[in-house]
Amino acid sequence: MTEYAPDHFDVVVIGAGPAGTAAALRAAELGARVAVAEADRLGGTCVNTGCVPTRVLAKAARLMREVRTANTYGIVVADPYIDWATMVDRVQSRVDQVRSIKSEAEHFADAGIELVLEGRARFLDPHSVILDTGRILTADTFLVCVGGHSRRLPVPGAHLATVPEDILNLTELPRRVAVIGAGNTGAQLVTVFNSFGSAVTVLDVAPRILTASDSDISAMVSAAFRQQGVAVHTGIETVTAIEQESDGSLTLSWRENGTAQSSTFDAVVMSTGWPADVDDLGLDKAGITTARSAIPVDLYFRSEVSHIFAVGDANGRDMLVQAAQFEGEAAAENAVLGANRRTPHHLLPAGGFTDPDYAGVGFTEEEARSRDPYCVVATVPYTELDRAVIDGREPGFLKLIADRRRELILGAHATGENAVEVIQSVTTAMAAGVDVATLAGVRFAYPTYSAVIGLTARRLLLEQPTPTR
Repeated sequence: MTEYAPDHFDVVVIGAGPAGTAAALRAAELGARVAVAEADRLGGTCVNTGCVPTRVLAKAARLMREVRTANTYGIVVADPYIDWATMVDRVQSRVDQVRSIKSEAEHFADAGIELVLEGRARFLDPHSVILDTGRILTADTFLVCVGGHSRRLPVPGAHLATVPEDILNLTELPRRVAVIGAGNTGAQLVTVFNSFGSAVTVLDVAPRILTASDSDISAMVSAAFRQQGVAVHTGIETVTAIEQESDGSLTLSWRENGTAQSSTFDAVVMSTGWPADVDDLGLDKAGITTARSAIPVDLYFRSEVSHIFAVGDANGRDMLVQAAQFEGEAAAENAVLGANRRTPHHLLPAGGFTDPDYAGVGFTEEEARSRDPYCVVATVPYTELDRAVIDGREPGFLKLIADRRRELILGAHATGENAVEVIQSVTTAMAAGVDVATLAGVRFAYPTYSAVIGLTARRLLLEQPTPTR
């Protein structure tokens, strides 16, 4: 191993995914001398094996659903099917295209940031890390932005399951698929495989799917899954084993309602958690203790060692790209200028491209009512939205939640066509401090899905504060 003299920087960022990229660029903008150490691929999980390829699959799933219903418009189409190899090639080409728009390496070079691709960075002490090559980087401040990885359940045969980032490694489209875990990623994969024609079963120990979403969102998406032929098993006690049969199929066993159950599948997908990649960072040498597979931080993203920050998946808070980017910029400012910037996590929209789509921002109704029993809630179903009726996309709704004086929008939740875009528009209004009356007075183009925002805001003005619905 080559001996290196330590290189000193104002800020060393560990990881070049969404959090690390945002953090490094912001720190450089503020005049810091910055280095970014990346052990694998630039762009992180999202671009390479996560949300970007999943979104391409979701687009293909939507096309399949459109083709199957084309005859209702007099468009006669032969029975469609999925050419899996072509699908995989298409996904990879889109990933490559996203990365080619302007790579992280180009951004870093333009900003004067040193990109260090010399393997894993591990702390030697609170102010230095060593790379696999033996090179040592020292810094006044470190930002740990290492991302995460899929968690496999600790059950016999777990290695036989496929994790979401390995979906494209399947050699063919499975006829029967079990998805374990019905959070954002699991639910989207349910829609993808179901739209592709696979027989899908989804299992979760939680009492409902999409537990982080408003309960009405969960109920509508769950009902839609069942109507589409998906077998939904929520509230199961545990998954007990996965066994491979002589024909290559997999038998999944679980306990539900006190009884042992099992079924055979061609693929089992585990979408059961996303712990941070912090186990091999030498954090103990830096004086940092992890908790729940993440680095605990304060409101300014500082760890217990105040010059070491943890951002994005590394701190275990919001496993979302938009959260990681937001936190990265804030943590960089705190690292360079001093701790004074927090991030309003309630203004981070999140959603999924299922069938139907869903999204939300701010407090759920349950959360809002626990804080203020007299908050005001209004819901408008898509059946009252002309654009949804025109498109034949009536399943869906928008729910707005406001304080009792209707001065603040506390939360917004939607399911149905273009739900994510609808919620993004409401997020903009929330961030600008727009009150309900002002939002109700906004004119929306006709016919659009965003018009449901005005409809719901006007209905919200008519609702009376009441502690029960």
